[in-house]
Formats: sequence, C-alpha cells, structure tokens
Amino acid sequence: MKKLTVFLLGSFMIINVLAQEGVALKVEKPDGPDMTFAEEKYDFGDIFQGDVVEHTFKFENTGTEPLVISNVSVTCGCTATDWPRKPISVGDEASITVEFNSRGKMGRQNKVISIYSNGIQPLYKVSIVTNVLPKKEGSN
Repeated sequence: MKKLTVFLLGSFMIINVLAQEGVALKVEKPDGPDMTFAEEKYDFGDIFQGDVVEHTFKFENTGTEPLVISNVSVTCGCTATDWPRKPISVGDEASITVEFNSRGKMGRQNKVISIYSNGIQPLYKVSIVTNVLPKKEGSN
C-alpha cells in the first residue's frame, strides 16, 4: 500500500510539472527609473602610450520615473567622466563621456566606471578596455 501511495504521489507531481512546461512566467519590472545602455563595454583596441582617447556611452531612462545620477566613479586618476547632472525624464536619452589618458600605462587596461543613481538598480557599471603600446618613435 505504501508503494502505491508513493507511486501515485510521484505520478501526480510529474504530471503537474509537465503541465506547467508550456506556461511562461511573466516577471513584472518594478516601478522606478532604470538605465538601459546601448553598450556596456567599449574596446579602443591598440593605442600608444600617451594617447588620450574618449568614448560616449549612450543610455535611455526605460523606467517609470525620472532618473537622477548622483555620482560616477572611476578606478584610477587616468580616467575622467562627464555625466548629466539634471534628471532624465522617462523615455529620454542621455550619455556619459569617458576619457582615458594612457600616459604611464602599458599593456592591457580595463577600466570600470560605476554609475550611482536613484534607479531600480542603484549601481550600474560600464567599462572601457584598451591595449597600450610603447610610445611611437620620435614622440614626446
């Protein structure tokens, strides 16, 4: 009798799992501001020591409330940023510009930019990568 009960219970569970297979779970996005980036990583490729390169990360407020960026921090003094100080309305696009100075750097570089905001996710990250080659002959 015990084996029959376990068998029926197991069969019932398997049937329930199989019946749920075609059901998609709908996950609702919470209310609030949200940043959606066109790209989260940019590779400058090879550059020469002393070169200063710049890239602009574009994003959109895909949330339900205005987005306010409170701070943008970088991993070292060789990287500088410029970001919007005013609130970004729902559906509006904005950008964060990142400048990297390769003076004194060599080899593969990976710089992470941390973006703090009032968003659903309070911390967003983008990054730049590059390979710094020795100075060109004849350059200062």
